[in-house]
Amino acid sequence: MISNLFKRYIYIALVLVVSASCTKLDLKPTDTIKPDQAFRNLADINMGLLGAYAYMDYTLIASSIIVADEATYPAENSVGNKDAFKWQYTAASGSVTGAYREFYVTIDRVNRVLANIERIDAPTAADQATKDRYRGELLALRAYAHFELLRGYASSYQPGALGVPYMKESVISFPARDPFESVIANAKADLIAAKALIPTTFTDKTRITRTAISAIQARVALYEKNWPEAITYSTEVISSIPLATKAQFPGIWTDAANDSEVIWKLKRNVNGVADGSNFGGFFFRQAGGIVLYAPAFKLANAYDRVNDIRFASYITYDPSRTGIQSQYLVKKYIGGTASVPGLADIKLFRTGEMYLIRAEARAESTGDAAGDINALRTARINDYTNATFADKAALIEAVYAERFKELAFEGHRFFDLKRRNLNVDRSGPDAANTEGATIMTPSMAQYSFPLPADEISVNKNTVQNPKY
Repeated sequence: MISNLFKRYIYIALVLVVSASCTKLDLKPTDTIKPDQAFRNLADINMGLLGAYAYMDYTLIASSIIVADEATYPAENSVGNKDAFKWQYTAASGSVTGAYREFYVTIDRVNRVLANIERIDAPTAADQATKDRYRGELLALRAYAHFELLRGYASSYQPGALGVPYMKESVISFPARDPFESVIANAKADLIAAKALIPTTFTDKTRITRTAISAIQARVALYEKNWPEAITYSTEVISSIPLATKAQFPGIWTDAANDSEVIWKLKRNVNGVADGSNFGGFFFRQAGGIVLYAPAFKLANAYDRVNDIRFASYITYDPSRTGIQSQYLVKKYIGGTASVPGLADIKLFRTGEMYLIRAEARAESTGDAAGDINALRTARINDYTNATFADKAALIEAVYAERFKELAFEGHRFFDLKRRNLNVDRSGPDAANTEGATIMTPSMAQYSFPLPADEISVNKNTVQNPKY
């Protein structure tokens, strides 16, 4: 288990190369460790890799939920991220800049291990296969982290737009921002290389498998608007991991011995690296029953509450809560135990998303997206009757409506709106809770997250996103 290795891989992940010795005293430093001492064998490489996995959390997911139209800020919340919800964030707002550091620390850890993996002996064929797999996981993790940074911090999703620096080695430097298309190209290259190194027999969903790489490739292709690749890679996943049944689906979110349709997840443990990182319990609600973020009425009203199994799996309605208390609660990720409520594995990729990626790509190219939309709805809605769609516009509208419901609270909605230059719209029944933050247009600075102020002040070669 990851938790048993915590001290060791954190030690390895923080390795620094000592560039100067204490020559006058002729003493060896005791607070650092050289790479050839930290990475001595494949077990050490694995611990370094686990240290990279361990640093990732739900930070970017949370940021995107707060600023989108899927959640609201109830009056009972007196503690959390109001600047982000009201779109008043700046480069100094950790509520939206925290993920920048998180992913670059992950990338730095990956690059440190990659820099040392080749000198590690692999005396047997089995050892070589393990070494290759570790290298594949590292390359895929580097690609994923850069792509998530691109989703969060690119000025827009089109060629020529300001992207993020694609870091392939662990060095102190002042990199300029690579353009959107360069980040995409580098991520794709890392993913292709990684896929050739990971065998199909490796199926640990808490790590990057070959199927998980296909899922990452499908998401990258969606943002690149590379419709043929989006279809190809999403189909690879769909053919490998089917949708959950109606009976299985609710258990995905409680971790009730159910990994149905989950492709890759971040493991959350009661003891170990994930202590306190309980998405369902800490982000959405806190001790004493205080609700920090509640489902937007817009989202709750989008479901067929009787027949759509997603409503009861994602949202709880509790009429006993009165006054300033929200009667709607986020049930997704509720998992955990009585002592640690909301501690559930974070699902990064699911087959449901792959159906919607393929549907959108088909709507944009071949036009035969109805089958995927209807297949997903049939899996989620009791007594569903297949729908027909008049044209491409109707198909795209249906895909986006379904993404809103299917992927709620999974960190996609804000970026989905940005992909098509659509407003974030909190008008209607949610307007009363917004304190004026009702419509965000693509012309507003906050339509893209800012780079952290520290990055701008220290890195002489970078620039901030427009209008900040």
